[in-house]
Amino acid sequence: MNTIWKAVIGLSALIVAANCLTCRHCSVGVFGSCLFGSNTTCVNSTESCYTGEAQFNATGSLTLHTRGCVNSNLCGLTLTGSLLGAAYTSTYKCCVTDLCNGATSVQLSAALCAAILSSLWGFWEL
Repeated sequence: MNTIWKAVIGLSALIVAANCLTCRHCSVGVFGSCLFGSNTTCVNSTESCYTGEAQFNATGSLTLHTRGCVNSNLCGLTLTGSLLGAAYTSTYKCCVTDLCNGATSVQLSAALCAAILSSLWGFWEL
């Protein structure tokens, strides 16, 4: 029975660790600067931090930037679309470490995840 509990707790610890990726979030930025940025925690283990660019084809010089969490399937893709009749091309560059998409320090959510994992560690002694 102890083996089953250890396996359940170990799996839970892995799920908690996977859900603790912290990324820089920015809804819109211009000229490489984020307007109203913050940090966010990704909600599932299939997400990565990303830095995205949307370049409007007609102007060539106007590029909008975004940052946040994105499904890892979109990483490295180039997508096209239109906004109010203006065509654009967008790209997603991804990374998978805390705040790798623009911030300079690890924030509280990483510390919280470490605390949760260390509290679960005591169950391994059962």
